[in-house]
Order: sequence, then C-alpha cells, then structure tokens
Amino acid sequence: MGSGSSVNIQYKYSLQKSESAFKAAVLIQQWYRRHVARLEMRRRCTWRIFQSIEYACEQDQIKLHNFFSYLMDQFTPSSSKERDFISRMLISGESYKEAELEKYCDYESIEVPDSYTGPHLSFPLLPDHATALLEAFQQKQQLHARYVLNLLHETRKHLKQLPNISHVSTCYSEEVTVCGDLHGQLDDLFLIFYKNGLPSPSKSYVFNGDFVDRGKQSLEILVILFTFLLIYPKEVHLNRGNHEDHMVNLRYGFTKEVMQKYKVHGKKILKMFQNVFCWLPLATLIDQKVLIIHGGISDTTDLDMLEKIQRDKLLSLLLPPRFPEGPQSAQAPSTANRLEFSRWLRQTVQEQIDTCRRLVDISESEPEELTYSSMVSLKGVDDEPCWSRQEEWKQVLDILWSDPTPQEGCRENKVRGGGCYFGPDVTEKFLEKYSLQFLIRSHECKQEGYEFCHNRKVLTIFSASNYYEIGSNRGAYVKLGPDLIPHFVQYQANKTAHMLNMTQRISRVEESAFRALREKLFAHTSALISAFKAYDGDNTGKITLSNWATAVESVLRLGLPWRMLRPQLVRSTEDGMLEYKSWLDDLAMEQRSQEHIQSSLLEVIYRNRSNLETIFRIIDRDHSGLISFEEFQQTWKLFSSHMNIELTDDGINDLVRSIDFNKDGNIDFNEFLEAFRLVKQCPA
Repeated sequence: MGSGSSVNIQYKYSLQKSESAFKAAVLIQQWYRRHVARLEMRRRCTWRIFQSIEYACEQDQIKLHNFFSYLMDQFTPSSSKERDFISRMLISGESYKEAELEKYCDYESIEVPDSYTGPHLSFPLLPDHATALLEAFQQKQQLHARYVLNLLHETRKHLKQLPNISHVSTCYSEEVTVCGDLHGQLDDLFLIFYKNGLPSPSKSYVFNGDFVDRGKQSLEILVILFTFLLIYPKEVHLNRGNHEDHMVNLRYGFTKEVMQKYKVHGKKILKMFQNVFCWLPLATLIDQKVLIIHGGISDTTDLDMLEKIQRDKLLSLLLPPRFPEGPQSAQAPSTANRLEFSRWLRQTVQEQIDTCRRLVDISESEPEELTYSSMVSLKGVDDEPCWSRQEEWKQVLDILWSDPTPQEGCRENKVRGGGCYFGPDVTEKFLEKYSLQFLIRSHECKQEGYEFCHNRKVLTIFSASNYYEIGSNRGAYVKLGPDLIPHFVQYQANKTAHMLNMTQRISRVEESAFRALREKLFAHTSALISAFKAYDGDNTGKITLSNWATAVESVLRLGLPWRMLRPQLVRSTEDGMLEYKSWLDDLAMEQRSQEHIQSSLLEVIYRNRSNLETIFRIIDRDHSGLISFEEFQQTWKLFSSHMNIELTDDGINDLVRSIDFNKDGNIDFNEFLEAFRLVKQCPA
C-alpha cells in the first residue's frame, strides 16, 4: 500500500509539472506570436512609407512633362533668342546624325597615358576582357574614357541591328536566367554571377532594364553588361527600362555619376549612353510563350505595333512627342479638271513619300544605313496602317511604366505619373490574344525579390537587394528551363544584413523610413500650417490628433495610415491635442541639424529640389554647374508664365542681380533655388 501511494503522489506531481510546462509553453507561444505580429505590422507600415514616398517622387515626373508640354503648346516666344533657348531645352536629348555623333564622340582621338593601370579593351572583345573588367571593378578601378566610348560605339552598332522584341529559345541553352532592376548596385550583379555563373554559350541571361540611377555604380554595370552583350550576342539580352532615359537620369543620379567619374570626357560619354539607351530592345520573348517587359501592359498594348515602331526616335518618354506631321494636303479638286487633279495627285503622293522619309529619317541628300526597325517601318508603309507618333509613344510608355493591380480593368497610373494600372482581366485577354503562358516584369521593389499576381500569370522580379535600406528587401533572379517552370534564387548582397536579426533589421529600416517621412512633412510646412488652421477655428494653435491625421493626408496624399504612424511622429499629450506650430518647429530643427544651408531655403529645397535640379541640368548644357545670366533670365520668363506669376523683364533682371551672391556673373544651383523661393513669395 505504501509503495502504491508513493507512485500516485509521484504521478500527480509529474502531471502538475507537465501541466505547468504546457501552460508556460502556451504563454511563450502566445507572446511570440504577438511579437511576430507586431514586427510584421511595423514591417508593412515601413514598406508602405518607402513605396508611397518613392512613387510620390516619380509622380513629379509628370510635372516636368506638363512643363515641357506647356512650352510646346502654350508659350509663344517673343524673340528669336527665346525661340532658340526653348529649342535648346527641348532638343537637349535629340540624337545627332550618324556622322555628327561619330565626330563628336571620336574615341580614337583620346590617348591612353602610360600611367594608366586599369583594364585595356581591344575589339572584337573576348571573354578575358570581361574577366579583366570584373576584377578591375572589384578593386574600384576605372575604365579609361577612350575604352568606354569605344565600347559604346560598338554596342550601338550591334543594338541597331536588333529587333524591337528579342526572341530567345531554351533549345540552345540549358536555361534562361532573368534579372530585374539593378539600379547601380554592382554588388548585386557580382553576386548573381557568383551564384549563377557568368554568361556563356550555355548560360543565357535577360536583364530587364533599370540598370542605372539611385545606386553609385551604374556605369560599371553598363560596361559589364555591354561587354558580355558583344561577346555573347546570342546569349545576353537587354531590355530597356524606364530609367534608360536621359531625362530620368538627370533626376536620379546617373548623369551626375558619369560627370563625376569622367570630368573631361563625361559629356561625350553621356551623349553616347543617351543614344545607346534609345536603341535597347523593348521586350524579350522566350519560346514564344513568356513575354518579358520592364513595366507591364495596358488594354491597348499591341505587340505588332511594338515590333514595327522606330524605337530610336523615343529618346525620352518624359518629353512630349514632338513629331512633325506631314504637310496638310489641300482638298482634292474635282475630277472633271483632269490636269488639275493630276497635279494634286502627284503632289499628294510626293508629300506622303516625304513624310515616310522623315519617319525613317532618310533624306535624298544624306543616305543612312537601314536598321532593322527602319526596314520594318518601310515595309509597313505599304502593308500596315500608319500609326501616329503619339500612339507609338503611348505604347512604349505603357510597357515601361505600368504596374499590375488586383482590380479589374485598366486605368491611368496617377501614383507614378506615367503608364497605367492593369487588372487580371487585361492580363488574361492579352495572354490569350498572343498565345502566351505568363508575363515577367520588373519595375517594382518586392520584399522577397519576386512576387506573383493575377493568378500567377504576372511575375515581378527585382534584383536590387537592400533597395530602400540595408535589410529592407532581398534581391532575386528567376531561371526558366524548357518546361518554362520558374525557379527562384534569393539573396542579400550586403554582409551587414546577414548579421542582423529580424528585430534589428526591422528597427533599422523603420528608422530610415520615418526619417524620410519627416523630411517629406517638413517639405510641406507651409501647406500643413494652412491645413491645420482650417481645423483651428479659434486660433488656439492646437488641433486634435484625429484632425492632425486628416490634415496631413490632405496635404501629402500618400495614402498612409497616419493614425497608426502617429506615435512615431507626434509626442503623446494628456489632453489629446497637438500644438502644431511647436511640432513643425521640431521638424525644422531636425532638418536644420542635417543641412548646413540657409534655413529659409530648406523647405523649398526639400519640396522642389528634384524638379528644379533636373531643369537646371538641362539648361547647364556643359555640366559646369553654372548657368549664365541670360539663360537664367530666359528660364524665369518661362517659369513666371507657366506659374501665372506676373514678373516683368525688369523684375527678372533685379532678381538675377540680387541672387548672384558671390558676384561672379553666373548662377549656381543654390542661387537658382533662392530665386525660386523669392518668386514663389511674390503675389500672383
């Protein structure tokens, strides 16, 4: 009996101990799940902040488009100087004639000094040249300007022979690897080659645009990709992205990068890059079943039209189409007067021939070589209906700028300011029309480096890891074999990201996101004060936190959950009221501590810097960082007309003299910004 009682006691004790352990495990599990849920909520909020700010910046692109459209359609120059100035602004990206470009970018006249220790190139290129470039760029060496120009010259010659849509077959290689946006992040490209192997006859690659901007090594990426393109022209394929555009490059960094790395020959290199970009193919088709485009499609996307347009005429999609129409033919005379009708017919036919010559850039006095796209266009004159340049521009704009959406239909992409949002129904119709299995596109950063949507019919692939901040996202590439089943490889190119745990990674990214958001709020200080005052009828200087959230969204229009973000942006108060002027002063102090510049200029810099810097660089044709008084005066006459601000010639002259702080007879960018601030303060 005694031993049996002892066993029962031990059993009960063991049961109680197990029950306690079980309860503890449940509590730990519940705590962990709540912890993970909170982290996930923070991660999603952070992601929304980054994307909302990025797309809001891209939306500013449309402001430039509107400004240039205004110059073309509304502003009437009052003198030949104004007319020439506007012409220079709008043709800053137009292509030279073949002979002019060859002469302007003559690489043979550039000598390579004996002291140069970087890689050397000779053509035709060999795999050893590519290996030497990779090693040199890993050691932070720079390729000499002569070799850069020579490479661009050979790349341009090759691209001119390619169709608008490249065709790739998995029959000739084991698999095809598709990479998305790289955005100047060379480490990501190195890691892709390390994991997947270098391009070779058995290793085909498709790079889906956006090689440049944002990152600091865009030029090196292009040099490597162009080198492999020339060595393995059947295995390496490059699509154009929306950042392969000289107007976008002015804003997002590639122009500045080239001029900093090549101070003597930078302008020539930029001109060649600009010309090469417009010759990049627009899409790639794998086994006639998988279409690869940078952005997306619309309900009017027409592959037949995309095959035949002259892609080199679309130097920048941010400039309004400036395509001259043929002369308007007079109304046809009556057939009763045969002589008059015959003359009219001959004139009309000749006009159409001249128009077609202009469309393919062929003149009787200056014959040029026929490219693939111009031959297709010539063939299309007889066989196909003629499309307007506006239609062609819209086709390319849609495939480079569009994004998929879960909603049905197709609508304007107002978030980016270009392209459209296309729904699952648009995708389904498009795939059915062209007998395709699915689309691969890039253009959007994804946290895991890739993402399916539209019933797995649209795949987004993004190859720039840590795009917003270290730890913000993985990069990825996708491999397709003959079965066309996608296989993904994900990676983090930054070593620091591997050392951070989830909490540390999210905290770091979150801090960066809120810093960017506070800059955005500060940039709209004036508008926020007006919005807050609308809720402060008694002029107390205070508003409710709920009204604060509503007012902030009405000004910034970022579509963010401000009530959820409020604890990170506003100190908690006992009465639930916010002293908004004090809050804005705190924002100003934070930005002032980061910027060593006049405080009166800070707000205008944060709000308008990208657009103004882009326009300044267009005017600054020699990239010296300075513009003349005359160029400034002409620019501000355009601005004052566009913004409906009354500013006389004498007023502009007084303005230019007052902002030339160092009295050197030129205007630099900070002086340019000061003028904008002063003009905005003038009564309309």
